[in-house]
Amino acid sequence: MKRLLVAAAVLATLTHAAFAGELTLFSDSNFQGQRITIDRDVPNLRDFDFNDRASSVVVSAGTWLLCEHANFGGRCAEFGPGEYRELPGFNDIISSARQIDRGRGRWRDREGWRDNDRDGWRGDGWRGDGWRGGDRGGPDVLMFAGPGFEGAQVELSQDVRSLNDVGFNDRATSMIIREGRWEFCEHADFRGECIVLGPGRYEFLERMNNRISSMRRIR
Repeated sequence: MKRLLVAAAVLATLTHAAFAGELTLFSDSNFQGQRITIDRDVPNLRDFDFNDRASSVVVSAGTWLLCEHANFGGRCAEFGPGEYRELPGFNDIISSARQIDRGRGRWRDREGWRDNDRDGWRGDGWRGDGWRGGDRGGPDVLMFAGPGFEGAQVELSQDVRSLNDVGFNDRATSMIIREGRWEFCEHADFRGECIVLGPGRYEFLERMNNRISSMRRIR
């Protein structure tokens, strides 16, 4: 019995080590200033005296959701392994963090994880009202002409070289992604500025608002 208990304890430790992620938050850009390193979910960074202070991030392992309010509320952004020297649109507003993907390996590339970003976009975009994992059934992607999932909409589940073909060129203002990771580009044939977004609800598309002309699934 003792041997079984010891074996179970060792297995639990190894399992935690295999799936644990880790990230370091810095109070200044370019990884300067004070820092904290976390390896578990933190519902409130105030407990670490780091609420609304993060200006750069290094994700050593795992994929993390960083949110502007405690308990993972408000706008959130997804960050995979890599270096994020600045947090445009998200500087000094992070209040909670949790790991959402425990299956990726440790970061090795000094250039950081970019997920096909073309000009500095980091993570998978803002989550307008928090993470909504597990939403399955129906089309993979729903685009809406208005913010907050209002207005005309189109349902898509495959690559589209030109959204003119479905009458939705430069019209998307909000979006719901139920499954997959998709690249959205400002020009037809996946050209121009592009961003990569994963499953979630996007109440407003920030700088890509009314600019998306093509899309394709990348994973």
